[in-house]
Amino acid sequence: MSELMGPEELEAALRAIGAARYHNRHPFHALLHGGKLTKSQVQAWALNRYYYQAIIPLKDAAILSRAPDREFRRAWRQRIVDHDGDEAADGGIERWLRLTDALGFQRDYVLSGEGLLPATRFAVEAYLHFVRERSLLEAVASSLTELFAPAIISERVAGMLASYDFIGREALGYFDKRLSQAPRDANFAIEYVKREARLPHQQQAVLRALEFKCDVLWAQLDGLYHAYVAPGHVPPGAFRPEEAAP
Repeated sequence: MSELMGPEELEAALRAIGAARYHNRHPFHALLHGGKLTKSQVQAWALNRYYYQAIIPLKDAAILSRAPDREFRRAWRQRIVDHDGDEAADGGIERWLRLTDALGFQRDYVLSGEGLLPATRFAVEAYLHFVRERSLLEAVASSLTELFAPAIISERVAGMLASYDFIGREALGYFDKRLSQAPRDANFAIEYVKREARLPHQQQAVLRALEFKCDVLWAQLDGLYHAYVAPGHVPPGAFRPEEAAP
């Protein structure tokens, strides 16, 4: 890239990445939303996805620690409250644990990280390292998968409620909150990126950052598909549905 894009052109390029690479295009999601998975496969998804949810406040704290602007920090710190909760709200992590509760997991097992796929651990930790090590601009840009979240959330909730009698509306409460939180967060982040990516190499960096984040999400589903759908090679130490309930 040698020419500077205008802000709207940059946004269009970022949205094009989501259209091509966001994990709603992964076959595992089609199975999940279409009611084609068994309960044990849904369990594996919820268990592994918890690790990603739990690391989000660490990612956001890393961004906060590097942000010199007070107004930026005021806006960004809400993300940590949203996931960790405060005295007035329980937070997204607690709501995700209610989902794993409803699916029959003991909380100690979920919190321990036992049963995770290696692909989950490596992908999620790679994301945390990226945010800590790359520029603040790239770290913010990597969060822009939230631009595409509301559509997949609506599809997921409707499909799962219609297809799985072992999941009730309360168990999916995490997603209800994200329908309002994700657009708010994405709007702030994309305006920051459009304003701060002032040079061609910076714009190229934010595009690559979003591609990387899409790869992180995709890799997690690759691991789930390979282990629990086809051909069904569950790695040593990972959750095995046929064994005693964890």
